[in-house]
Amino acid sequence: MAKTQLNVRVDETTAEAARRRAQERGVSVNRYIEELVQQDAGEAGRAFVEAAADFMRRYETVFAEEFGVPDPRGSGAGPSGSR
Repeated sequence: MAKTQLNVRVDETTAEAARRRAQERGVSVNRYIEELVQQDAGEAGRAFVEAAADFMRRYETVFAEEFGVPDPRGSGAGPSGSR
């Protein structure tokens, strides 16, 4: 994958923490920051999917009452048999 340069300004304490943590892990600061962003993006995605699934579990009956149960054949029929 092609790499893009990204310049970020942080305070010295944050910069030193990034250098130290990268060294402890045996990776470059660039790789450390890249891994943090990827981890954060993955966690946000997982959190969204989990929240959406929880929402659907909680309100499944409300949706079924309002819109009917989907036709497994994909006809889109609602509670009255048509839309």
